[in-house]
Amino acid sequence: MNCLLILTVLLSVLWSSSSAGESKPNFLIIIADDLCWRDLGYEGSPDVKTPNLDKLRSESMHLKGMFNPATSCSPTRHSLYTGLYPIRSGAYPNHTRVYDGTKSLFTHLNTAGYRVALQNKTHVGPPASFPFEHMDGADDLTVTTAFVTRDAVQPWFMVFASNDPHSPWTRGPKYDPAKITVPPYLHDNAITRDALAKYFGEISKLDEQVGALMKLLADTNQSENTVVLFVSEQGSSFPYGGKWSVYDNGIHSSAILRWPGKVKPGSSTSALMQYVDVTPTFLAAAGIDPTKIDVGCPDASGATGFDGRSFLPVLLGETDTHRDHIFAQHTTIGTNGAIGPYPMRAVRDTRYKLIRNLTPDLTYTIGGIHKGEPLDSWKADAAQDYQLAERVKWLFNRPVEELYDLQADPYEFKNLAADPALVEIKAKLQKELDAWIIQQGDQGLETEKLANTRQGKSDESEPKAPKKGKGKSKKKVE
Repeated sequence: MNCLLILTVLLSVLWSSSSAGESKPNFLIIIADDLCWRDLGYEGSPDVKTPNLDKLRSESMHLKGMFNPATSCSPTRHSLYTGLYPIRSGAYPNHTRVYDGTKSLFTHLNTAGYRVALQNKTHVGPPASFPFEHMDGADDLTVTTAFVTRDAVQPWFMVFASNDPHSPWTRGPKYDPAKITVPPYLHDNAITRDALAKYFGEISKLDEQVGALMKLLADTNQSENTVVLFVSEQGSSFPYGGKWSVYDNGIHSSAILRWPGKVKPGSSTSALMQYVDVTPTFLAAAGIDPTKIDVGCPDASGATGFDGRSFLPVLLGETDTHRDHIFAQHTTIGTNGAIGPYPMRAVRDTRYKLIRNLTPDLTYTIGGIHKGEPLDSWKADAAQDYQLAERVKWLFNRPVEELYDLQADPYEFKNLAADPALVEIKAKLQKELDAWIIQQGDQGLETEKLANTRQGKSDESEPKAPKKGKGKSKKKVE
């Protein structure tokens, strides 16, 4: 009887453990690097070939209202992993880190029994806040396979952080510069076309990685129990490509989420949401109440909950609304080639966006978009093109306020801040932006001047360049 009882108890424990493991989904986040959301096949690009991402979109919900709260790599990733906006967490310049004691999705899921990992580009710190197993190699899925198959019972969470299509653009299939379509926010000349063609090639290389990851899940019989989220990070490094600005090319993110049996394949939602909402959403999907979590980093009022909130009801088709407004900021101090502070703050609803430039009397200058090509060629062509000359000038100098009707002007060409017909709309957006700034503890220019104190190599926010394959250039970390 004793042996039978022991066997019965043992089987019961094994069954319970297995059931608990099966009931908790795995999580895979795939992050692009310096990709403008418009430059994907399923988003309507007429040129870029992304068959694997297009297929994943057909199996997913298209989160058409997803936005990131910052437009450089490190602040964006910190927000995605912590559920906190950049200034509150301390991770607001590039090459940054969160305040000590701040917790991340890796922390929360690891505490809940998940094994956690990140492959390739890190760009976050300090390590205590991001307790992941780090795996090198964007094109080496042997380490990925070993991680996801290590334990048949324990659920896992992994971030696959590609370095494509971050410059230098040296990988992927060749696109013919003469046959591509130059988007209206870029100046069309031979140098722009050549750079775009190379950039498009790296987007296709990213797509190959996505296809390999999806095949890995299928081959290991884990597709059905794995939540897959793809995000485009922030915009490209072309002038007006989105990076280093708070225009929609930068803060609007392409995002698709697949969860078989839970999320309707081929569906879409326009609900406004942000990267800070991802962590509480994943926790809710894992059966953890995100409203009970202490994030380890209080806001200006002393509250210790997330800035984000779960959009699980949107994923399950219970609602098609989530946020009324989204917020964004950009800090130039600490960016490669930056001359002087040129901070930006922004608020957006479903139609209008308000931008504040905190130092409009200064000249906006950083290395990525204000020096070298293709801008040098644009300047040369601008000598014979008045409209192009105005666009080049705008790149360096912005007014104190910008207001855009994104329904009528999706590329944000026409500043309506002085339009008397939009006074009430601007006032409402100003009120929302002011409230967010206060909640974040944002002191404006004084906060910007402290940006250098939020950087440093000791937090591993400046990792070694990842392996990119034999004979290929390594990526810069920006």
